[in-house]
Amino acid sequence: MSEVRGIRGAIRVNENTRGSMLSATTELLRKMLLENKISPDDIASIFFTATDDLNAEYPAYAAREMGLSSVPLLCAREMNVPGSMKRLIRILIHVNTNRSKDEIKHQYLGETSRLRPDISTGGNNDDCHNEN
Repeated sequence: MSEVRGIRGAIRVNENTRGSMLSATTELLRKMLLENKISPDDIASIFFTATDDLNAEYPAYAAREMGLSSVPLLCAREMNVPGSMKRLIRILIHVNTNRSKDEIKHQYLGETSRLRPDISTGGNNDDCHNEN
């Protein structure tokens, strides 16, 4: 019997433009789905957050462009904690799976890997991840 598991991920965005937000969100979402071998039918819902400095587009729109039209999606604002990373999009995918918690591969791409080094497998593969 499958259980609902959460798959987490984060990525920094180059700039507050629609293109940059959609590109970064698509990159992260694809990596999360690929690394965890998730099909759209396995997804219960996806929750997106963005920091206050990102408002050019809803991150969830990237999922719609990828064809996830029947998956419930929700966007929200990330808490504005002083000193926290800027231009950040986070994704939490709720998925029905037979995999154990230890088999889930969370994806913190580029500089965001330092947010959760204990669970991150995304590595540093992106040059757009500067603080500010």
